Amino acid sequence: MPLSEFDIIARYFAQATPGREDVVLGIGDDAALIDPPAGQQLVVAIDTLVAGVHFPLETDPYDIGWKALAVNLSDLAAMGAQPAWLTLALTLEHNDDDWLAAFSRGLADLAGEYGIQLVGGDTTRGPLTVTVQVAGYLPPGQALTRKGATPGDEIWVSGTLGDAALGLRIAQGQLQADDSVKATLCRRLNRPEPRLALGIALRDVASSCIDISDGLLADLGHLCAAADCGASLHCADLPLSSAARELMSADSGLGDLPLTGGDDYELCFTAAASRHGAIQSLATQLDCPLSCIGLVEAENDIHCHDPDGQIRNISGHGYRHFNESN
Repeated sequence: MPLSEFDIIARYFAQATPGREDVVLGIGDDAALIDPPAGQQLVVAIDTLVAGVHFPLETDPYDIGWKALAVNLSDLAAMGAQPAWLTLALTLEHNDDDWLAAFSRGLADLAGEYGIQLVGGDTTRGPLTVTVQVAGYLPPGQALTRKGATPGDEIWVSGTLGDAALGLRIAQGQLQADDSVKATLCRRLNRPEPRLALGIALRDVASSCIDISDGLLADLGHLCAAADCGASLHCADLPLSSAARELMSADSGLGDLPLTGGDDYELCFTAAASRHGAIQSLATQLDCPLSCIGLVEAENDIHCHDPDGQIRNISGHGYRHFNESN
């Protein structure tokens, strides 16, 4: 007999994540009851992943579970929030025990890293779709937002750029790579690491912040639009992994991916030039690479400068839903 939605919840999700003392009532009732920390503001984010749109159909279910949570935690990181609770809405074409077991492990493993409890959700039948909502908290007035950059601020990014976009092309059979490079880039695509510790550390440092989900240019564009300003980027300063450098050196057509490729889930933030040293210290303290890649400008446009000083003509500006050219 196939499992009902209630059986699925009980078997794979009810006890999958760590328990928290602030959860009064979790899975098993019409809604969850939570005692949020006194004197803290709640921060809530939600994202949906659709099979064939946000991940290839053949993606390992463990990776789908991991990534569904990771992309939401990246949003909390961009706000400087401490994550605490999550809900899951899962739509399945059919209930496959092996798929569910792997998916729930991926979700639970990442939740366990940060002490996040699954407190409810929904399970339905239909095309494979995963919606995760996360909630966390932070002290009032300390949230990082997209608005706040001013001309003269430095522009920083965490980690490396373009890895996930290269990994997607490898997964889709558009690029060939040796096993080591393939494993590195596909892991960056399928198991992003949310920069939560960095986001919290930036509360008193950054003037604005966003996570890079649709590509650096697209997401930096949101920061600039919110502050009514522009940016000047130095392409030579864009941080690249050795795996990305290897592929890009062999194919000049890949050169714009660090600017336009999505799914990196790194943080892009701005800060006053006077905080440069403090940010470098954070990189060491958190063991998190941070690179200064440009400056906020008064002019409402983003210019990308090649090493010779010429402005690069970029093909594409990141992922957009409902855009047929993606």
